[in-house]
Amino acid sequence: MAITASQVNELRKKTGAGMMDCKKALTEANGDFEKAIEILRKKGASVAAKRAEKSANEGTIKTKVSDNGTTGIIAEVNCETDFVANSDDFVNFTDEVLQTIDSKRPANLQELLNDESLKNKMTDLLGKVGEKIELSRFAIEKAEDGIVVDYVHLGSKLGVLVRFDNAGKAANDLAEMGKDIAMQVAAMNPICVNREDVPQGVINKEIEIYKEVSRKEGKPENILDKIAQGKLNKYYQENCLIEQAFIKDNSKSVGDLLKEFNSKHGTNAVIKLFHRFHLGDEKK
Repeated sequence: MAITASQVNELRKKTGAGMMDCKKALTEANGDFEKAIEILRKKGASVAAKRAEKSANEGTIKTKVSDNGTTGIIAEVNCETDFVANSDDFVNFTDEVLQTIDSKRPANLQELLNDESLKNKMTDLLGKVGEKIELSRFAIEKAEDGIVVDYVHLGSKLGVLVRFDNAGKAANDLAEMGKDIAMQVAAMNPICVNREDVPQGVINKEIEIYKEVSRKEGKPENILDKIAQGKLNKYYQENCLIEQAFIKDNSKSVGDLLKEFNSKHGTNAVIKLFHRFHLGDEKK
């Protein structure tokens, strides 16, 4: 049967698929609208199989914090090109991902990927954009008597979630300072909050490097440990959030900033942890 332009346009509006794909689907379905939709959805699955070996290093980092500030979500969703990452269809899908995480609270990535509704929406998106789509990682944080603060850098390629605990009645007052600290994490890329959190393997590697460099510089063997310890302290100051110089006032550290807050409010607030998602980090 002849497929009219109005039929093609209606299917395009409903599915978001291209005009030619809609016409082919309607022709194959002999004008049956619902069957044409099914064909397009199967096409999405076919695209997924064809794009399986492709790299999906573009995409977006999204965050969401509850109205009361106690719970935060951060997620990375990937595609192949920046063009698709900026499309309405992809942006809407990433919003669906956040909503699903928020409502279903999956325990891990596999549980999120097994959500039937989200799987169907991802298949639909594949059919529309013709690119590989991946849900790469996410994190959910709930503050213990505190708040969660988020920050997404311009362009949505870098996002941060910081959790503050033990803020008591001053939790809401943490918001402004918390945003500054989230920006600090984005800008300075610390590896952990406190020096006690640095893995022992990393510490051992750094010490060995410092000692080897000092040996090559001709330093006596009996002072190598002392030299290494001094350099290790510098490493902590550069890589541990609490010890980093505050980006808005390098005369004080982030730890100093937190001490000032606690002194002012009579609290014992702590930076419990942070998540820093930079687009594609986990794929390198």
